[in-house]
Amino acid sequence: MIIISSYPAKFVTNYAYCIFLASLLFFSCNKSEIKKDFNCIKTEFNNLENVTDVRDLFSIELPKDWKINLYEDETQSSIFAADTTKQLTETVLLDVTFIKNEINFDEAFLLNQEQENLVNNLIKIKSKKVTILNKPSLYIIYKGKKGTFNYQTCHTFIKINEDNFIFAKTEVYGDSLVNFRFCKAIQLIENIKINQ
Repeated sequence: MIIISSYPAKFVTNYAYCIFLASLLFFSCNKSEIKKDFNCIKTEFNNLENVTDVRDLFSIELPKDWKINLYEDETQSSIFAADTTKQLTETVLLDVTFIKNEINFDEAFLLNQEQENLVNNLIKIKSKKVTILNKPSLYIIYKGKKGTFNYQTCHTFIKINEDNFIFAKTEVYGDSLVNFRFCKAIQLIENIKINQ
C-alpha cells in the first residue's frame, strides 16, 4: 500500500517537472535573438497608441504618456519618444528613423560607425548581426559619458530592402537597470510596422 500511494505522488512530481521544462523551452524559444542577448524578460506596456511617422512609412506602438516628436527631411522620417515622467537616469530615449539609403553590414560600415562614435568618446562594447522584423539587422552597443552621466547607446540597423533601412537609437543614462531599459526599447522596436 505504501508503494501504491507513493507512485502517484512521484508521477505527479515528474509530470509537473516536465510541464515546467516544456514551458521554459517554449518561452525561451519564442524569444528573439536580440532579446536573448540582453537576457530580456517580457515587458508589459500599458496604454499603447499607434504612432505613424510624417510620411506614413512606418508606425510604432508607444505608451500614451511618453513625449513624442516627429521629424522629417529629404532623406529621412523619424519618431522620437521618451518617458518624461521619469528622471533621465531611470528612463529610455528612443529615436526610430526610416532612412532612404542603402546599407551593407560589411567591415567598412562597422569601421565607419566605430570612428563616428569615437569622436563622441563612445567605445564599442558589442556588435552582432541578428534578424529583426524578419529582416537582416545589426545592433551595436557603445558606452561612454555624457555630461556627468555614464551613458550607453544601442544602435540598431534594420535593412528593409535594397534602398531603405531603419535606424533605431536607444539611449540610456546612468547605471541603474540598463539592460531592463534596453529591453523595453527592444520590445517596442520589434513591433515596428513598415507601411510599404
